[in-house]
Amino acid sequence: MNEFIVANLAPIMFGGLILFLLMGFSVAFSLAACGLFFGYLGVALGVPGLEQLMHALPLRIFGIMKNETLLAIPFFTFMGLILERSGMAEDLLDTIGQLFGPVRGGLAFAVILVGAMLAATTGVVAASVISMGLISLPIMLRYGYDRRIASGVIAASGTLAQIIPPSLVLIILADQLGRSVGDLYKGAFIPGFVLTALYVGFVLLVTLWRPAWAPALPLSARTIREDSGASGLRSLGVLVLLTVALAVLFAKQRPAEAPLDETIVLSMCVGVAVAFSLAVLNRLFKLGLLSRMAERVTFVLIPPLALIFLVLGTIFLGIATPTEGGAMGAVGALVMALARRRLQLPLLKQAMDTTMKLSCFVVFILIGSTVFSLAFQGVDGPRWVEHLLTSLPGGQLGFLIVVNVLVFVLAFFLDFFELSFIVVPLLGPVAEKLGIDLVWFGVLLAVNMQTSFMHPPFGFALFYLRSVAPTEDYKDRVTGQTVAKVSTGQIYWGAVPFVLIQIVMVALIIAFPGLVTRDKTTNVKDVDTEQIYKDMEPATPTFAPPPIEEDSGASAPASAASE
Repeated sequence: MNEFIVANLAPIMFGGLILFLLMGFSVAFSLAACGLFFGYLGVALGVPGLEQLMHALPLRIFGIMKNETLLAIPFFTFMGLILERSGMAEDLLDTIGQLFGPVRGGLAFAVILVGAMLAATTGVVAASVISMGLISLPIMLRYGYDRRIASGVIAASGTLAQIIPPSLVLIILADQLGRSVGDLYKGAFIPGFVLTALYVGFVLLVTLWRPAWAPALPLSARTIREDSGASGLRSLGVLVLLTVALAVLFAKQRPAEAPLDETIVLSMCVGVAVAFSLAVLNRLFKLGLLSRMAERVTFVLIPPLALIFLVLGTIFLGIATPTEGGAMGAVGALVMALARRRLQLPLLKQAMDTTMKLSCFVVFILIGSTVFSLAFQGVDGPRWVEHLLTSLPGGQLGFLIVVNVLVFVLAFFLDFFELSFIVVPLLGPVAEKLGIDLVWFGVLLAVNMQTSFMHPPFGFALFYLRSVAPTEDYKDRVTGQTVAKVSTGQIYWGAVPFVLIQIVMVALIIAFPGLVTRDKTTNVKDVDTEQIYKDMEPATPTFAPPPIEEDSGASAPASAASE
């Protein structure tokens, strides 16, 4: 009986973790308890090498405390909370909503674009969903938007903070996969905005198919107007064309071998700087070149864009590490709040309190996952997982399909923190064995894990929206009419199309790996899994099972590989 338990301790240990989670225990303490219990059981049963491995546990925990990469998490969290509470989201939604107001679905377009901008400045899903739910949902309900479309757009736009840098999940994935945070930020740059474009395309289809579901704002609701009554869109369009033309001209002057992400960031900065300078000159000297709307849009958009360059631009250009970029972003957020005269002691205290709670939550889960993974490694768990996944038919493609289906299903029950700390450490080594670029693999998992926020019935973005959506019929303060409540079922059904769009994005990344990795393409091809299986045999000599006897011709390459 003892021999059977020793031989199968890894799957028993994993089953024990699932049992703990299903019983409702905290993830961090479930991981640590399983790791310590099965580690002690393995030592008592005499699993080779496990006792020596468990002696390294204190060093692993101290290593977590000294990990400078994880410092980026509290910096970016603090930055996002300060910006969200200083009114930046409200100003952006109001201005962009007025800009797209005359267009059918204009408020939905505004929510998506502002969601992308908040994602690039805050990196916190809860802050984005709650702020947009509080500000834009009452307006969308007031002017007749379908409740499923309104709730789906808000929840999905908030989850863009998962994939658009500076995303917290990308920081954690980089740590778990042993890759640079900056590399994952660069890899996720284009997919994040492609996903934003897919959201916009879906809303456009809705406005063509069901115009009544996403109407334009009535004239009475468009508060930014010119004194003459003329439209202010013409001068804004000229300003946008000028900005784009200057950005394209600058991009053409860049060397052909220059990285694409650096070229995009620098080109955007040049175009935006010129547009901002023109707006300042127009206001100072009363030139009359720009309309009120063009000036309003410019002055509202420039501060967050400047903060995006301060954080992401310095990281992409190699000037700052992600931790240093996060620190600069936190300082920039404080400066922006101070400039808006909204930096007060209660706001600062609340932001620091929430940042401390989230950071402690992440660290406790990381400590628990470290205890679990150390014991799991000691009972030969990684080899079980590797043999299971590398024996799948189809090589890399078969592995990617199974892994993405697995992550998609687990996302119904686990959030992205739990998936990152439990599942990713098991999948990363196998992906590397199969020759998959781990930066590309990390971005792919990040897009897939984004669905964990949108899955009915456990998606956290849906919970955040439910907390701010009206649960009873209410009287609108502007129109005086009674507005019906938003039901939980409407929120769930509104999320379904966007979950499908995220699945399409996963397929696009697999089909076109160049979306992520521009300098070295990750091709999905067949791999000799039998040879990989043999190469992995001596991977953990301390506590591996007795070697498989082979003839002399087959054992020579294996011994050479282990050396």
